Amino acid sequence: MIKSWLSFILMVAFAIQTFSQGTPNDTISINIRNKNFVYTVKKIKGSITLDGVLDETDWQTANRVENFRLVQPVDTGFAQQKSELMLIYDDKALYMAVIFYDTIPGKRIAESFRRDFAFNNNDNLLTVFDTFRDQTNGFSFGNSASGAIWDGLVSDGSVMNLNWDSKVELKVKDYPDKWITEMKIPFKSIRYPSKSQTWYANFGRLDLKSNEKSVWAPVPRQFPHASLAYTGVLKFDEPLPRPRTNFSLIPYLYGGYHQNFDAGENAGYRKDFGLDAKIGLGTSMNLDLTYNPDFAQVEVDQQVMNIDRFELLYPEKRQFFLENSDLFANYGETNTTPFFSRRIGLDAPVLGGARVSGKLGQDWRIGFMNMATEKTDAFAVRNFSVLSVQKKILSRSNLGFMMINKETLGEGSQRLFNRVAALDANLASRDNIWTGKVFYHRSFQPGNPD
Repeated sequence: MIKSWLSFILMVAFAIQTFSQGTPNDTISINIRNKNFVYTVKKIKGSITLDGVLDETDWQTANRVENFRLVQPVDTGFAQQKSELMLIYDDKALYMAVIFYDTIPGKRIAESFRRDFAFNNNDNLLTVFDTFRDQTNGFSFGNSASGAIWDGLVSDGSVMNLNWDSKVELKVKDYPDKWITEMKIPFKSIRYPSKSQTWYANFGRLDLKSNEKSVWAPVPRQFPHASLAYTGVLKFDEPLPRPRTNFSLIPYLYGGYHQNFDAGENAGYRKDFGLDAKIGLGTSMNLDLTYNPDFAQVEVDQQVMNIDRFELLYPEKRQFFLENSDLFANYGETNTTPFFSRRIGLDAPVLGGARVSGKLGQDWRIGFMNMATEKTDAFAVRNFSVLSVQKKILSRSNLGFMMINKETLGEGSQRLFNRVAALDANLASRDNIWTGKVFYHRSFQPGNPD
């Protein structure tokens, strides 16, 4: 059963890769509110050293943005604390340098050196890239004045998932009157259409001493400055290179020996192995595979005391489930979601699984996952299958359909299942003033198949 599902997933992945190779988005007209905010990113041939000095010739000849506009405390006028932004790229990465001038005496505010720091408690840079220009999904990168990294996935126009980690590199250098960020974002860390030459983006600064939040492309103060509804336009000199197949393999091998000499027991041995793999299918899709996964390296959950009858929904931090997680997790509302991935592997170890997710063309997104858990004394082998399809409508809205199947295997006439069909409509106006959601979910199980 598992082998047949895996074969099916690999066939789907191959078909998706073939289809997704020819989906450039640069023929689509630019239809955003800040379409007059255009930055041309120059391609370079030299090398860049991340040291915060900006003495390379390519930085000196790069285009510059020198005036950031206020978002808070008011959303009119320019920030008093000046900022300068520069972008360049080569065949492997996008490079960003930002100079933050600081004219107010006193130490810069840096609460934490931890990755994905608390945004409002640190002087920082925050960027968003809408690589598919759908004004709904994107990538976020940034850093604090202390050099802590911020990276995450953006869904629903401005919702951040900070459990996703990339291979971004950066260096922060302090001066008496300014601090400088120099950042490298590898193209293989993000997804974008093949032969893409235009992205949407925005760049923001939070300066706590002056109580100013400022951005490159203007954003009304009632919205987060990471809102994809108010981005500007990045234009690259040449179409971006198609990265080589992004492939990563993380195997593990475990061994142990134990013997109780006092009890006169014989020696006991324990051995185990497993692996996780990620394969990029073109520039906009990816295939995740896992066998007997080891989740020991996953960050521990924060302890919370539950004093009501409703279960706690801890965030998903396992890497296998993170990329394009909104395709599976954003149906319904927080306490009525039809699929919650943290339940997989909760009461029985995960045997293996496969997951295909990403973008097809400009208007379609697809996700398919199949996993199995091991047989235990309390539970038979169980299979979890999820299919999610999302279609963009209007400027920033979408329709989504999900089918979920949880089924016990190898139990003969006692085979049990639970299936859920979900239909969601996520609505958002072009200016993000109007948002809403309508959904209908239906469950099917033995004794109630209708």
